Amino acid sequence: MLALLFPGQGSQRAQMGVPWTGHPAWALVQRLSEATGRDVAGLLTEADADTLKATRNAQLAAFALSLVALHAARISGLAYVPVAAVAGHSLGEYSALVAAEAIPADAAAQLVAARGEAMQAAADAAPGTMAAVLGLDTDLVRQACEGVEGAWPANDNAPGQVVIAGTAAGVERAGEAAKALGAKRVMALPVGGAFHSPLMAPAQDLLDAALDAAHFHDSTVDVVANVDAAAHRNGFAALLSRQLVAPVRWRESLETLSRAGVTHFLELGPGAELSGMVKRTVDGAHRANVATPDDLENLTSFLEAVPR
Repeated sequence: MLALLFPGQGSQRAQMGVPWTGHPAWALVQRLSEATGRDVAGLLTEADADTLKATRNAQLAAFALSLVALHAARISGLAYVPVAAVAGHSLGEYSALVAAEAIPADAAAQLVAARGEAMQAAADAAPGTMAAVLGLDTDLVRQACEGVEGAWPANDNAPGQVVIAGTAAGVERAGEAAKALGAKRVMALPVGGAFHSPLMAPAQDLLDAALDAAHFHDSTVDVVANVDAAAHRNGFAALLSRQLVAPVRWRESLETLSRAGVTHFLELGPGAELSGMVKRTVDGAHRANVATPDDLENLTSFLEAVPR
């Protein structure tokens, strides 16, 4: 069985769209630009790294490239291979919902734009940061955050890789506590806010207004949601709202997919970080990613090996 995975904010890179400009899938970018009133092509081909660090730019850029990669993969044979489920890491859940036909690409782009603006405003109002705790299990990271004001577990990514979020002082204190409990390393992340923590609560009202105006369909395949690591076919507006302030349960999501019989994982979008998380989480998993047109060369053989 095959699952599609979509990366989130942090996967974006400067000029990551340049290799795609000659591919037929690039035509989707104009549609996303018209839907959002933003120069999406410029974000993907001209924006520098500093510009892409801003939440409002990073999210739209990563989302757009994921959809380009999805469209290209379908052209290259994915359209003929049954997909059992989809999942996306944080922002990537919006790309996953497009792949599952729960919402059209242009409507999802409008939600992503609204989400980016809402989270940017929340981060500006309540500055925060994030750090990756390496070599410590989830329960001990949670213990490190307990009793520390302004620090919370935010992303349970893979065994031994948990991200904490909060105020700068809170994350620093929780990081020191994590080291005392045996963490191998605590690494600051270059992000613009304390995502998936209570500091994002002000963004919920703004995003909820956009979600209320959106129309979701029942998905055609299971969507494993960040907030509960469970498979869903509907109820997506509520899940996306909760996602803003709730931890991303990615490790558990991969385990859910594996228990459901998924053996092959295809990551679509910039980078290959999710594929690495699959390797660390699911024994014997088969992995591939499409981040550039060159990656399409190996896609056919990967898809041919997917059990039907």
